[in-house]
Amino acid sequence: MGNDSSTMSAAAHRLTIVIPALNEADAIGDTIQRCLDARDHIRERSGIESVEIIVVSDGSTDETPTIARGFSDVTLIEFQENRGYGAAIKYGIRTGTGDLVGFLDADGTCDPLFFADLCRAVLEDGAEIALGSRMSSESQMPFVRTVGNRAYAILLSLLSNRKVADTASGMRVMKRASLQALGPLPDGLHYTPAMSARAVMKGMKVSEIPMSYDDRIGESKLRVSRDGWLFLQAIFDGVLLFRPERMLILLALIALGAAAFLSISPIEFYISNRQVEEWMIYRFVVGFLFGSAGILALTATALISRMSELTLRRGRPSFWMSLLVGSFRGLRLLILVGAVAGVSVALVWPGILEYANTGQVSLHWSRVIVAAFGLLMAFQAVTTAVLLRITDLWLEFASTHRTVQAD
Repeated sequence: MGNDSSTMSAAAHRLTIVIPALNEADAIGDTIQRCLDARDHIRERSGIESVEIIVVSDGSTDETPTIARGFSDVTLIEFQENRGYGAAIKYGIRTGTGDLVGFLDADGTCDPLFFADLCRAVLEDGAEIALGSRMSSESQMPFVRTVGNRAYAILLSLLSNRKVADTASGMRVMKRASLQALGPLPDGLHYTPAMSARAVMKGMKVSEIPMSYDDRIGESKLRVSRDGWLFLQAIFDGVLLFRPERMLILLALIALGAAAFLSISPIEFYISNRQVEEWMIYRFVVGFLFGSAGILALTATALISRMSELTLRRGRPSFWMSLLVGSFRGLRLLILVGAVAGVSVALVWPGILEYANTGQVSLHWSRVIVAAFGLLMAFQAVTTAVLLRITDLWLEFASTHRTVQAD
């Protein structure tokens, strides 16, 4: 009885396959026919009840729509003008009726039979998005695109702390509800890397299954420099939308690391000689710049971590994030600001007294720069504490308002 119930549950699912096409007359007919021939295989291997196929001609000026119109079991959507790869997929998905939605490129590079494996990853393994990874040894992807895709995958892996193999695969299956949770995705070719970045940063379960990838038929629409930049921007936007603190922490570590490196030589020289050389003023100024940028990034990280709770449903912050935010509250804040401000004032106090008595200052510039950095850090900490308190009040007000509405 349990097996019968499971089979019936799986059979209730419907798959919508969208094929975006822009001037793909050389390949579209074969791609459609292969999708039609794969329907029985997909149903048998994954338990899908039915498969519908939607072709979106994205402003094609060749015979693409004419060829697609010749298949009676296919729904054809024609854009009179080019709207973009992502726009075509989104419109096709909205038109379809499946609770599972998928797409593949029209250029003949992907095997429609592989939809069965992707559907099983969603239905049986609980993946919210399943994609075919083109980074296997059998892939026939051009060298330049292979290098670029690996670089994007490494970048997203570092920023998300999750292993990512292929950010821009053009063959995927996902739950319709999962796609809606990612918000509006771009209309261009960077639709797929944007989806990958947002899904990974949001914490969705993404399954990457190695698949074969053949040479495309016809001319590629990808422009390496232009679209490569858009792909990179899509990844960063995904990080900034769901996990902006990851980017800010990285910037803070880079800036503070640079400031620490620049300070090594002056500190060693001062310990040995009890003074610094005049040429070191350049190191002090640049170190001041990097140090201030690093502290600013840290304070921004604390703020954005709390502000994200206003709009994003996220779990409890990590230990390190809680520690950072807590540094700008209560006793920790008083100790931090008091110590930093006290040391800073002590460094320039002789100069203050000298100026009060004589109207002149002979204090060495190194003390002034270090004290200015310390006082700026204390001011940033206090400002951050005030902004965090404002955010706390907003969160409290929003929570109370929701409770009143519910009552």
